[in-house]
Amino acid sequence: MLPVGIQTLGNIRARNCYYVDKTPHVLRLAEEGTHYFLSRPRRFGKSLLIDTLKELFEGNAELFRGLAIHGEWDWSVKYPAVRISFGSGNFLDPGWLPESIAMQLDAVGENAGIKPRYSAAPARFTHLIGALHRDAGQQVVVLVDEYDKPIPDALAEPEVALANRDSLRGFYGVVKDCEADIRFCFLMLGFEPVGEDGGSRGPADMALRFNGRTYLFGFKVVERGPEGMAPAQLKAR
Repeated sequence: MLPVGIQTLGNIRARNCYYVDKTPHVLRLAEEGTHYFLSRPRRFGKSLLIDTLKELFEGNAELFRGLAIHGEWDWSVKYPAVRISFGSGNFLDPGWLPESIAMQLDAVGENAGIKPRYSAAPARFTHLIGALHRDAGQQVVVLVDEYDKPIPDALAEPEVALANRDSLRGFYGVVKDCEADIRFCFLMLGFEPVGEDGGSRGPADMALRFNGRTYLFGFKVVERGPEGMAPAQLKAR
């Protein structure tokens, strides 16, 4: 059976669905690095990859039996995982993003027996990561799906989009501040970026396609050019 619409490894394995074994790549991600940012188009298995990483680090060995990674991973070590998803929600509502973050952090904390102590998302996140590390005796795994979707979803309301950006900036700043507590961090982006996207009048440094629109980006080293050089170049082309 083809696993159409199934986004968890547990369901795929339980239903005996067809599964292309990507665990050799998952093993490389887990062993060769600690912080990743990955962009993949929508409907390209992003949520399944996030779930696979979560099951791996939490040590759910039975789900991987028969797969390439099963004999290559130390299943005796279990890492606490924080999984956050911004795949759904009304991010045009100014209060939705803070509420969504608080709800998801509370769910992780409740499962681990950790009560929230702070109302602001960064402080709440910092406390949760530290407490998980302390209680489990292992560093924490942070997995975020659709990590910046609240910003483009709110572009119709610029003030809300800016507020969402500032909220996410503070939230993700925790990852850097809590480096000693974090074993692995994986941020998944659901857009379709194209580097050096060529056109009849020259290439853009990056094109980003989302919701039927194309956004063009120009990257410049500030010290090597005047302010505003990148957008001026894009407009000229």
